[in-house]
Amino acid sequence: MTAPARAHVREATHRLIASRFPPVGVFDDLTADRDELAMAYLLESVTNDRVSILARRLPLLPENEIVQGAGATMVMASFLHADEAGGRFTDGRLGAWYAAFDVETAIAETVYHCTRRLRLSAGAFPSNIQMRQLVAGIDCPLIDIRCQQENRPELYDPDDYAASRAFGVGLRWPASGTGENGIVYDSLRRSGGINVCVYRPSLIQLPVTQVDHYEYRWDARGNVSVLRVSNV
Repeated sequence: MTAPARAHVREATHRLIASRFPPVGVFDDLTADRDELAMAYLLESVTNDRVSILARRLPLLPENEIVQGAGATMVMASFLHADEAGGRFTDGRLGAWYAAFDVETAIAETVYHCTRRLRLSAGAFPSNIQMRQLVAGIDCPLIDIRCQQENRPELYDPDDYAASRAFGVGLRWPASGTGENGIVYDSLRRSGGINVCVYRPSLIQLPVTQVDHYEYRWDARGNVSVLRVSNV
């Protein structure tokens, strides 16, 4: 199999997170060394039932990948508070900065995954979730699998992430050598949309800008509408 292509990606990326998560935290305010930052973050999370996950994940980040500054907590959360089941190109060990080149694609992606999770819950509909839009730049080379849905269909399976996850894990943690920065790929949830999965917190340019808030509203049948709530 030919080696995967790389592309230098210089873009503003759009990420949507649930508004209930605090926008400012320990990584925004502290100007400390790596050990003090790690200790502060674990202490801040001591009442969090996921503290054992944080304790396991934080040591997986090299010293220069614990970032601080305006919006750094939201960047670090994407790596430390990620779903234990993993994502398309990540396993449960460590999350990544999953984002899109435009907010419409970010909405389509998050609406799909939120709806999927809700359908697994009894009595989930009607329901509503408020989301916060984050914008942050990236300027780095990424593995480029755009326009590969026909050549690499296993990486674009709409529901089964086994092949794509193995592909991503192999890029991130190769048996030898240095891992890749991440992946740029086509969205399956919005035609023409482009997503990124960035494996290094240091590649997310600070400050992270908070833009709009959206509310996803599902009716009793599970049909969803999206409302932009405010500009901040």
